[in-house]
Parts: sequence; C-alpha cells; structure tokens
Amino acid sequence: MGEVVTSSISPLTSSIGLQFFVPRGFAHGFAVLSETAVFQYKCDEFYHPEVDGGVNILDDSLGIDWRIPTDKANLSDKDTKHALLKDFDSPFDYNVSLY
Repeated sequence: MGEVVTSSISPLTSSIGLQFFVPRGFAHGFAVLSETAVFQYKCDEFYHPEVDGGVNILDDSLGIDWRIPTDKANLSDKDTKHALLKDFDSPFDYNVSLY
C-alpha cells in the first residue's frame, strides 16, 4: 500500500482510444488539465454507495503532484471528507483473487 503511478492522456493519445485499467481495490483519481474533458468509467460491478470509500485527496503524505494547486481545484465534498491514508481501513482482502 502506498505506491503512486501517474499517466498523462493527451489529445493525441485520446484520439486513438487510450484506456487505463485500474484493478478493483486500487485507489484512483484524476486531474483535468484542460478547459474541458470527457472522462468515462467502465466498472466490473454496479455502483454501491454504501460501500464507497477512498483516501483524502488533500493528504500530503500521498506525495502526489496533481499539477493543480489543491486550493484552486474543483473538489467534491465527498473527496475532501475521506480518511487520510494512515487512517484508511481497507475493506479488501489482498489474499483473495478477484479475477
């Protein structure tokens, strides 16, 4: 737990249909660096808000360069109310194969 991977999707790569796979149980987020963007999720299950969770985007211990100052970012209330990584209680059992 605690590694970060970043990827940039430019207009050139998006025109060829670039996709980014995020396995179940991995925290993920995105920052839009252009004026507009279309972002779509494809999930392996229906959304269940009662088990929705996450890590607080404002957690400095993540060490993520979002390339947008967080005080200028358009963040949802949900995103800013998640626990810090050190306090996150993961519901996933990493010893169980999900695929």
